[in-house]
Amino acid sequence: MKGGKKMLKYIIEGGNRLEGEVEISGSKNASLPIIASTILNQGKTVLYNVPEIHDTKMMFEILKELGGSVIKKNKKYIIDTSNINRFEISENLMRQMRSSVILAGALIGRYRKAVFSYPGGCDIGARPIDLHLKNFEKLGINISKNYGNIICSCDKINGEKIDLEFPSVGATENIILAACLADGTTVITNAAMEPEIIDLQKILNRMGAKIKGAGTNKIEIQGVNQLKKEVKYNIMPDRIETGTFLCGAAITGGNIIIKNTNPIEISPVISKLEEAGCKIETKKHEIEILAPRKLKCVDIKTMPYPGFPTDMQSIFVATLTIAKGTSIIVENIFENRYKYVQELIKMGAKINIEGKVAAVKGVRKLYGSNVKAEDLRGGAALVVAALASKRKTNIENIEYILRGYENLDKKFNNLGAKIKIVNEGG
Repeated sequence: MKGGKKMLKYIIEGGNRLEGEVEISGSKNASLPIIASTILNQGKTVLYNVPEIHDTKMMFEILKELGGSVIKKNKKYIIDTSNINRFEISENLMRQMRSSVILAGALIGRYRKAVFSYPGGCDIGARPIDLHLKNFEKLGINISKNYGNIICSCDKINGEKIDLEFPSVGATENIILAACLADGTTVITNAAMEPEIIDLQKILNRMGAKIKGAGTNKIEIQGVNQLKKEVKYNIMPDRIETGTFLCGAAITGGNIIIKNTNPIEISPVISKLEEAGCKIETKKHEIEILAPRKLKCVDIKTMPYPGFPTDMQSIFVATLTIAKGTSIIVENIFENRYKYVQELIKMGAKINIEGKVAAVKGVRKLYGSNVKAEDLRGGAALVVAALASKRKTNIENIEYILRGYENLDKKFNNLGAKIKIVNEGG
Protein backbone atom coordinates (compact mmCIF):
# COMPACT_ATOMS: atom_id res chain seq x y z
CA MET A 1 0.00 0.00 0.00
CA LYS A 2 3.03 2.26 -0.09
CA GLY A 3 5.52 3.34 -2.73
CA GLY A 4 3.64 5.60 -5.15
CA LYS A 5 0.42 3.59 -5.07
CA LYS A 6 -2.83 5.41 -4.61
CA MET A 7 -3.68 5.88 -0.95
CA LEU A 8 -7.41 5.90 -0.37
CA LYS A 9 -9.15 7.31 2.67
CA TYR A 10 -12.68 7.88 3.91
CA ILE A 11 -13.84 11.31 5.07
CA ILE A 12 -16.93 10.78 7.23
CA GLU A 13 -19.23 13.47 8.56
CA GLY A 14 -20.99 11.89 11.53
CA GLY A 15 -24.20 12.60 13.38
CA ASN A 16 -26.75 11.35 10.82
CA ARG A 17 -29.37 8.82 11.87
CA LEU A 18 -29.44 5.85 9.48
CA GLU A 19 -32.80 5.12 7.84
CA GLY A 20 -33.94 3.07 4.85
CA GLU A 21 -33.16 -0.28 3.25
CA VAL A 22 -29.86 -1.96 2.41
CA GLU A 23 -29.11 -5.11 0.43
CA ILE A 24 -26.34 -7.43 1.65
CA SER A 25 -23.68 -8.66 -0.80
CA GLY A 26 -22.37 -12.20 -1.17
CA SER A 27 -20.20 -13.55 1.62
CA LYS A 28 -16.47 -12.84 1.52
CA ASN A 29 -15.68 -15.82 3.75
CA ALA A 30 -17.79 -18.21 1.64
CA SER A 31 -16.59 -16.89 -1.75
CA LEU A 32 -12.90 -17.55 -1.25
CA PRO A 33 -13.03 -21.34 -0.61
CA ILE A 34 -15.79 -21.66 -3.23
CA ILE A 35 -13.57 -19.94 -5.84
CA ALA A 36 -10.76 -22.33 -4.82
CA SER A 37 -13.12 -25.32 -5.22
CA THR A 38 -13.57 -24.54 -8.93
CA ILE A 39 -10.06 -25.97 -9.50
CA LEU A 40 -11.35 -29.43 -8.54
CA ASN A 41 -14.02 -29.94 -11.21
CA GLN A 42 -11.61 -29.10 -14.07
CA GLY A 43 -14.38 -27.45 -16.05
CA LYS A 44 -16.87 -24.56 -16.01
CA THR A 45 -18.38 -23.11 -12.85
CA VAL A 46 -20.85 -20.23 -12.93
CA LEU A 47 -20.95 -18.26 -9.66
CA TYR A 48 -23.63 -15.75 -8.69
CA ASN A 49 -23.56 -13.25 -5.80
CA VAL A 50 -19.76 -12.98 -5.69
CA PRO A 51 -18.90 -9.79 -3.76
CA GLU A 52 -16.91 -7.18 -5.71
CA ILE A 53 -14.07 -6.85 -3.21
CA HIS A 54 -10.27 -6.89 -3.30
CA ASP A 55 -10.00 -10.45 -1.93
CA THR A 56 -12.22 -12.08 -4.57
CA LYS A 57 -10.37 -10.13 -7.30
CA MET A 58 -7.07 -11.48 -5.96
CA MET A 59 -8.42 -15.06 -5.99
CA PHE A 60 -9.45 -14.61 -9.62
CA GLU A 61 -5.97 -13.23 -10.43
CA ILE A 62 -4.39 -16.35 -8.92
CA LEU A 63 -6.72 -18.63 -10.94
CA LYS A 64 -5.73 -16.78 -14.13
CA GLU A 65 -2.04 -17.01 -13.26
CA LEU A 66 -2.45 -20.78 -12.85
CA GLY A 67 -3.94 -21.01 -16.36
CA GLY A 68 -7.66 -20.70 -15.65
CA SER A 69 -10.06 -18.23 -17.26
CA VAL A 70 -12.47 -15.90 -15.46
CA ILE A 71 -15.16 -13.98 -17.36
CA LYS A 72 -17.60 -11.58 -15.74
CA LYS A 73 -20.99 -11.35 -17.46
CA ASN A 74 -23.54 -9.03 -15.88
CA LYS A 75 -23.68 -10.25 -12.27
CA LYS A 76 -22.20 -13.69 -12.77
CA TYR A 77 -18.67 -15.05 -13.05
CA ILE A 78 -17.89 -17.87 -15.48
CA ILE A 79 -14.79 -19.72 -14.32
CA ASP A 80 -13.11 -22.35 -16.48
CA THR A 81 -10.31 -24.34 -14.85
CA SER A 82 -9.96 -27.04 -17.52
CA ASN A 83 -6.67 -25.53 -18.76
CA ILE A 84 -5.04 -24.94 -15.39
CA ASN A 85 -1.51 -26.27 -15.81
CA ARG A 86 0.37 -24.92 -12.81
CA PHE A 87 0.33 -25.71 -9.12
CA GLU A 88 2.59 -22.94 -7.85
CA ILE A 89 1.06 -19.75 -6.40
CA SER A 90 3.31 -16.70 -6.81
CA GLU A 91 4.71 -15.17 -3.64
CA ASN A 92 3.48 -11.73 -4.69
CA LEU A 93 -0.18 -12.84 -4.77
CA MET A 94 0.12 -15.00 -1.62
CA ARG A 95 1.48 -12.03 0.29
CA GLN A 96 -1.57 -9.92 -0.49
CA MET A 97 -4.10 -12.15 1.22
CA ARG A 98 -3.94 -14.85 3.81
CA SER A 99 -7.00 -16.67 2.52
CA SER A 100 -5.05 -17.67 -0.60
CA VAL A 101 -3.78 -20.63 1.46
CA ILE A 102 -7.20 -22.22 0.77
CA LEU A 103 -6.02 -22.86 -2.81
CA ALA A 104 -3.48 -25.38 -1.48
CA GLY A 105 -6.16 -27.98 -0.64
CA ALA A 106 -7.75 -27.66 -4.09
CA LEU A 107 -4.41 -27.88 -5.95
CA ILE A 108 -3.33 -30.90 -3.90
CA GLY A 109 -6.71 -32.52 -4.53
CA ARG A 110 -6.37 -32.07 -8.30
CA TYR A 111 -2.61 -32.41 -8.89
CA ARG A 112 -1.35 -34.14 -5.74
CA LYS A 113 1.00 -31.15 -5.57
CA ALA A 114 1.01 -27.50 -4.47
CA VAL A 115 3.80 -24.94 -3.99
CA PHE A 116 3.19 -21.69 -2.14
CA SER A 117 4.81 -19.26 0.29
CA TYR A 118 3.59 -18.11 3.71
CA PRO A 119 0.47 -15.96 3.17
CA GLY A 120 -0.06 -12.30 4.14
CA GLY A 121 -3.29 -10.44 5.00
CA CYS A 122 -4.45 -8.81 8.22
CA ASP A 123 -2.14 -8.93 11.22
CA ILE A 124 -4.63 -9.87 13.94
CA GLY A 125 -2.52 -12.46 15.68
CA ALA A 126 -0.93 -15.84 15.16
CA ARG A 127 -2.90 -17.75 12.58
CA PRO A 128 -0.31 -20.38 11.81
CA ILE A 129 -0.91 -22.44 8.72
CA ASP A 130 0.92 -25.24 10.55
CA LEU A 131 -2.52 -26.62 11.48
CA HIS A 132 -3.30 -26.95 7.75
CA LEU A 133 0.06 -28.56 6.98
CA LYS A 134 -0.09 -30.99 9.90
CA ASN A 135 -3.45 -32.28 8.70
CA PHE A 136 -2.31 -32.49 5.09
CA GLU A 137 0.41 -34.83 6.39
CA LYS A 138 -2.25 -37.03 8.01
CA LEU A 139 -3.77 -37.47 4.53
CA GLY A 140 -0.43 -38.81 3.28
CA ILE A 141 0.85 -35.55 1.79
CA ASN A 142 4.60 -34.84 2.14
CA ILE A 143 5.48 -31.32 3.24
CA SER A 144 8.90 -29.75 2.71
CA LYS A 145 10.04 -26.15 3.16
CA ASN A 146 12.60 -24.55 0.89
CA TYR A 147 13.69 -20.86 0.94
CA GLY A 148 10.34 -19.69 2.30
CA ASN A 149 8.36 -21.93 -0.07
CA ILE A 150 6.12 -24.74 1.17
CA ILE A 151 6.06 -27.77 -1.14
CA CYS A 152 3.21 -30.26 -0.71
CA SER A 153 3.29 -33.46 -2.77
CA CYS A 154 2.07 -37.07 -2.73
CA ASP A 155 1.34 -40.02 -5.01
CA LYS A 156 -2.13 -40.46 -3.58
CA ILE A 157 -4.30 -38.93 -0.87
CA ASN A 158 -5.57 -41.40 1.72
CA GLY A 159 -8.83 -40.93 3.60
CA GLU A 160 -8.09 -40.58 7.31
CA LYS A 161 -9.61 -39.70 10.70
CA ILE A 162 -8.57 -36.16 11.62
CA ASP A 163 -9.26 -34.63 15.03
CA LEU A 164 -8.65 -30.88 14.90
CA GLU A 165 -7.02 -29.45 18.02
CA PHE A 166 -8.92 -26.20 17.35
CA PRO A 167 -12.04 -25.80 15.16
CA SER A 168 -10.20 -23.73 12.55
CA VAL A 169 -12.39 -22.65 9.62
CA GLY A 170 -9.51 -22.51 7.13
CA ALA A 171 -8.07 -25.88 8.16
CA THR A 172 -11.53 -27.53 7.99
CA GLU A 173 -12.08 -26.12 4.47
CA ASN A 174 -8.61 -27.09 3.25
CA ILE A 175 -9.01 -30.70 4.45
CA ILE A 176 -12.42 -30.92 2.71
CA LEU A 177 -10.92 -29.63 -0.57
CA ALA A 178 -7.93 -31.98 -0.40
CA ALA A 179 -10.06 -35.02 0.56
CA CYS A 180 -12.82 -34.78 -2.11
CA LEU A 181 -10.81 -36.82 -4.62
CA ALA A 182 -8.95 -38.97 -2.04
CA ASP A 183 -8.87 -42.75 -1.79
CA GLY A 184 -11.25 -43.76 0.99
CA THR A 185 -13.19 -41.71 3.54
CA THR A 186 -11.94 -38.77 5.62
CA VAL A 187 -13.67 -37.93 8.90
CA ILE A 188 -12.98 -34.54 10.56
CA THR A 189 -13.90 -34.26 14.24
CA ASN A 190 -13.92 -30.96 16.16
CA ALA A 191 -14.56 -29.39 12.75
CA ALA A 192 -15.48 -25.70 12.48
CA MET A 193 -19.28 -25.30 12.18
CA GLU A 194 -19.54 -21.96 10.37
CA PRO A 195 -22.32 -21.49 7.76
CA GLU A 196 -19.64 -20.78 5.13
CA ILE A 197 -18.52 -24.43 5.44
CA ILE A 198 -22.10 -25.54 4.67
CA ASP A 199 -21.91 -23.36 1.53
CA LEU A 200 -18.66 -25.07 0.49
CA GLN A 201 -20.21 -28.51 1.08
CA LYS A 202 -23.23 -27.54 -1.06
CA ILE A 203 -21.22 -26.53 -4.13
CA LEU A 204 -18.87 -29.51 -3.87
CA ASN A 205 -21.81 -31.93 -3.56
CA ARG A 206 -23.38 -30.26 -6.58
CA MET A 207 -20.11 -31.10 -8.40
CA GLY A 208 -20.56 -34.73 -7.35
CA ALA A 209 -18.51 -34.86 -4.15
CA LYS A 210 -19.84 -36.94 -1.25
CA ILE A 211 -19.66 -34.78 1.87
CA LYS A 212 -21.99 -34.75 4.85
CA GLY A 213 -22.01 -33.10 8.27
CA ALA A 214 -21.01 -29.49 7.43
CA GLY A 215 -22.49 -27.23 10.10
CA THR A 216 -21.80 -29.86 12.77
CA ASN A 217 -18.50 -30.70 14.49
CA LYS A 218 -18.14 -33.96 12.52
CA ILE A 219 -17.72 -33.90 8.74
CA GLU A 220 -17.38 -37.00 6.55
CA ILE A 221 -15.84 -36.82 3.06
CA GLN A 222 -16.09 -39.94 0.94
CA GLY A 223 -13.51 -39.69 -1.85
CA VAL A 224 -14.77 -39.88 -5.44
CA ASN A 225 -12.84 -40.41 -8.71
CA GLN A 226 -13.87 -37.20 -10.41
CA LEU A 227 -16.30 -34.28 -10.26
CA LYS A 228 -18.88 -32.91 -12.71
CA LYS A 229 -17.47 -30.46 -15.25
CA GLU A 230 -20.28 -27.88 -15.18
CA VAL A 231 -22.06 -26.39 -12.16
CA LYS A 232 -23.88 -23.20 -11.20
CA TYR A 233 -23.98 -21.83 -7.68
CA ASN A 234 -25.36 -18.84 -5.78
CA ILE A 235 -23.13 -17.73 -2.88
CA MET A 236 -24.72 -17.07 0.53
CA PRO A 237 -25.08 -13.50 1.88
CA ASP A 238 -22.37 -12.02 4.10
CA ARG A 239 -23.33 -12.32 7.77
CA ILE A 240 -20.51 -10.00 8.95
CA GLU A 241 -21.66 -7.28 6.56
CA THR A 242 -25.16 -7.78 8.01
CA GLY A 243 -23.75 -7.30 11.51
CA THR A 244 -21.86 -4.18 10.42
CA PHE A 245 -25.07 -2.51 9.17
CA LEU A 246 -26.95 -3.55 12.31
CA CYS A 247 -24.24 -1.84 14.38
CA GLY A 248 -24.29 1.25 12.14
CA ALA A 249 -28.02 1.59 12.80
CA ALA A 250 -27.59 0.89 16.54
CA ILE A 251 -24.90 3.55 17.13
CA THR A 252 -26.83 6.25 15.22
CA GLY A 253 -30.22 5.53 16.84
CA GLY A 254 -31.40 4.47 13.39
CA ASN A 255 -34.17 2.40 11.86
CA ILE A 256 -33.16 0.26 8.87
CA ILE A 257 -34.30 -2.84 7.00
CA ILE A 258 -31.59 -5.27 5.87
CA LYS A 259 -32.47 -7.42 2.85
CA ASN A 260 -30.90 -10.57 1.32
CA THR A 261 -29.60 -11.86 4.65
CA ASN A 262 -30.02 -14.83 6.98
CA PRO A 263 -30.98 -13.75 10.54
CA ILE A 264 -30.27 -17.21 12.02
CA GLU A 265 -26.58 -16.99 11.06
CA ILE A 266 -26.15 -13.72 12.93
CA SER A 267 -28.37 -14.54 15.94
CA PRO A 268 -25.66 -13.96 18.64
CA VAL A 269 -25.24 -10.39 17.35
CA ILE A 270 -29.01 -9.83 17.18
CA SER A 271 -29.51 -11.03 20.77
CA LYS A 272 -26.71 -8.73 22.07
CA LEU A 273 -28.22 -5.75 20.24
CA GLU A 274 -31.61 -6.56 21.77
CA GLU A 275 -29.92 -6.71 25.18
CA ALA A 276 -28.50 -3.24 24.42
CA GLY A 277 -32.07 -1.94 23.90
CA CYS A 278 -32.66 -2.33 20.15
CA LYS A 279 -35.98 -3.61 18.81
CA ILE A 280 -35.34 -6.21 16.10
CA GLU A 281 -37.86 -7.97 13.83
CA THR A 282 -36.74 -10.83 11.60
CA LYS A 283 -38.23 -12.53 8.56
CA LYS A 284 -36.71 -15.35 6.51
CA HIS A 285 -34.28 -13.13 4.54
CA GLU A 286 -34.79 -9.79 6.25
CA ILE A 287 -34.00 -7.94 9.49
CA GLU A 288 -35.46 -4.66 10.73
CA ILE A 289 -33.71 -2.82 13.55
CA LEU A 290 -35.05 0.15 15.50
CA ALA A 291 -32.40 1.51 17.85
CA PRO A 292 -33.05 3.48 21.07
CA ARG A 293 -31.71 6.97 21.64
CA LYS A 294 -29.18 5.55 24.11
CA LEU A 295 -27.79 2.01 24.04
CA LYS A 296 -27.22 -0.02 27.21
CA CYS A 297 -23.92 -1.73 28.02
CA VAL A 298 -23.60 -5.49 27.34
CA ASP A 299 -20.91 -8.12 27.92
CA ILE A 300 -19.53 -10.23 25.07
CA LYS A 301 -17.28 -13.28 24.71
CA THR A 302 -16.13 -14.25 21.22
CA MET A 303 -16.35 -17.97 20.50
CA PRO A 304 -16.24 -20.25 17.46
CA TYR A 305 -19.60 -20.56 15.67
CA PRO A 306 -22.38 -20.65 16.87
CA GLY A 307 -20.92 -18.27 19.48
CA PHE A 308 -20.40 -14.51 19.08
CA PRO A 309 -18.18 -14.06 15.98
CA THR A 310 -14.66 -12.68 16.48
CA ASP A 311 -15.11 -10.80 13.18
CA MET A 312 -17.86 -8.73 14.84
CA GLN A 313 -15.97 -7.97 18.05
CA SER A 314 -14.28 -4.70 17.00
CA ILE A 315 -17.43 -3.44 15.24
CA PHE A 316 -19.54 -4.16 18.33
CA VAL A 317 -17.00 -2.49 20.64
CA ALA A 318 -17.21 0.67 18.48
CA THR A 319 -21.01 0.58 18.96
CA LEU A 320 -20.68 0.21 22.74
CA THR A 321 -18.35 3.22 23.11
CA ILE A 322 -21.40 5.48 23.56
CA ALA A 323 -23.61 2.99 25.46
CA LYS A 324 -24.70 3.70 29.04
CA GLY A 325 -22.43 1.93 31.56
CA THR A 326 -19.38 -0.31 31.17
CA SER A 327 -19.28 -3.29 28.79
CA ILE A 328 -16.81 -6.15 29.27
CA ILE A 329 -15.49 -7.87 26.14
CA VAL A 330 -13.47 -11.11 26.11
CA GLU A 331 -11.63 -11.98 22.87
CA ASN A 332 -11.03 -15.74 22.83
CA ILE A 333 -9.92 -16.27 19.22
CA PHE A 334 -7.20 -13.82 18.09
CA GLU A 335 -4.73 -12.17 20.46
CA ASN A 336 -4.06 -9.07 18.31
CA ARG A 337 -7.70 -8.19 17.73
CA TYR A 338 -7.55 -5.02 19.87
CA LYS A 339 -5.15 -3.03 17.64
CA TYR A 340 -8.00 -0.74 16.56
CA VAL A 341 -8.68 0.38 20.16
CA GLN A 342 -5.96 3.09 20.12
CA GLU A 343 -7.71 4.66 17.14
CA LEU A 344 -11.10 4.67 18.91
CA ILE A 345 -9.43 6.30 21.95
CA LYS A 346 -8.31 9.15 19.63
CA MET A 347 -12.03 9.68 18.96
CA GLY A 348 -12.79 10.01 22.70
CA ALA A 349 -13.64 6.38 23.54
CA LYS A 350 -12.75 5.08 27.02
CA ILE A 351 -11.41 1.55 26.66
CA ASN A 352 -9.00 -0.34 28.91
CA ILE A 353 -7.33 -3.52 27.70
CA GLU A 354 -5.89 -6.20 29.93
CA GLY A 355 -4.81 -9.32 28.07
CA LYS A 356 -7.82 -10.61 26.18
CA VAL A 357 -10.31 -8.49 28.16
CA ALA A 358 -11.50 -5.00 27.19
CA ALA A 359 -13.54 -2.77 29.48
CA VAL A 360 -15.54 -0.25 27.44
CA LYS A 361 -16.86 2.65 29.51
CA GLY A 362 -19.55 4.47 27.55
CA VAL A 363 -19.00 8.18 26.82
CA ARG A 364 -21.61 10.78 25.89
CA LYS A 365 -20.06 11.59 22.51
CA LEU A 366 -17.30 10.56 20.12
CA TYR A 367 -15.35 13.20 18.20
CA GLY A 368 -14.01 12.96 14.66
CA SER A 369 -10.25 12.52 14.38
CA ASN A 370 -7.50 11.36 12.02
CA VAL A 371 -7.36 7.58 12.38
CA LYS A 372 -6.16 4.63 10.34
CA ALA A 373 -7.39 1.11 9.71
CA GLU A 374 -4.97 -1.58 10.93
CA ASP A 375 -7.01 -4.53 9.63
CA LEU A 376 -10.30 -5.28 7.86
CA ARG A 377 -12.77 -5.49 10.78
CA GLY A 378 -10.92 -2.89 12.88
CA GLY A 379 -11.30 -0.55 9.90
CA ALA A 380 -15.04 -1.25 9.74
CA ALA A 381 -15.22 -0.46 13.49
CA LEU A 382 -13.77 3.02 12.81
CA VAL A 383 -16.40 3.61 10.10
CA VAL A 384 -19.18 2.66 12.54
CA ALA A 385 -17.73 4.93 15.26
CA ALA A 386 -17.36 7.81 12.77
CA LEU A 387 -21.07 7.57 11.83
CA ALA A 388 -21.98 8.74 15.34
CA SER A 389 -19.13 11.24 15.86
CA LYS A 390 -19.22 15.00 16.05
CA ARG A 391 -16.95 16.67 13.46
CA LYS A 392 -15.27 14.93 10.52
CA THR A 393 -13.31 11.68 10.76
CA ASN A 394 -10.50 10.88 8.31
CA ILE A 395 -9.84 7.14 8.05
CA GLU A 396 -6.61 6.20 6.27
CA ASN A 397 -5.52 2.75 5.00
CA ILE A 398 -9.05 1.92 3.85
CA GLU A 399 -7.53 -0.64 1.46
CA TYR A 400 -7.99 -3.03 4.39
CA ILE A 401 -11.73 -2.27 4.48
CA LEU A 402 -12.05 -2.69 0.70
CA ARG A 403 -10.68 -6.23 1.09
CA GLY A 404 -13.97 -7.34 2.63
CA TYR A 405 -16.81 -4.88 1.94
CA GLU A 406 -18.49 -4.12 -1.37
CA ASN A 407 -19.51 -0.46 -1.78
CA LEU A 408 -19.58 0.13 1.98
CA ASP A 409 -19.54 3.93 1.53
CA LYS A 410 -22.34 3.93 -1.07
CA LYS A 411 -24.54 1.61 0.98
CA PHE A 412 -24.15 3.72 4.12
CA ASN A 413 -24.73 6.93 2.11
CA ASN A 414 -28.00 5.50 0.78
CA LEU A 415 -29.09 5.20 4.43
CA GLY A 416 -28.29 8.85 5.15
CA ALA A 417 -24.59 8.74 6.11
CA LYS A 418 -22.02 11.15 4.62
CA ILE A 419 -18.94 9.23 3.50
CA LYS A 420 -16.51 10.35 0.78
CA ILE A 421 -13.63 8.33 -0.67
CA VAL A 422 -10.57 10.49 -1.35
CA ASN A 423 -7.51 9.42 -3.32
CA GLU A 424 -4.32 10.85 -1.81
CA GLY A 425 -1.63 10.77 -4.44
CA GLY A 426 -0.47 7.92 -6.64
